Amino acid sequence: MTSKKTQTAVRVRFGQRVRELRKAKGDSQEAFAQACGLHRTYIGDIERGERNVSLDNIARIAKALNIDIRDLF
Repeated sequence: MTSKKTQTAVRVRFGQRVRELRKAKGDSQEAFAQACGLHRTYIGDIERGERNVSLDNIARIAKALNIDIRDLF
């Protein structure tokens, strides 16, 4: 069983990766959220590691970044 600290660390690392790839693409959070079909504040929450993102939304994020899902991890 994983600890709460480990779960939080995973979300933070994932969020950092999303932010890194979004910025490399040159998108603002707002433009990126629109491309994902998600709300801007939700993207901000992901990037700060405050959200436990569903697989469906991970797929949306990967599609908006034009990358394979595995490249997010």
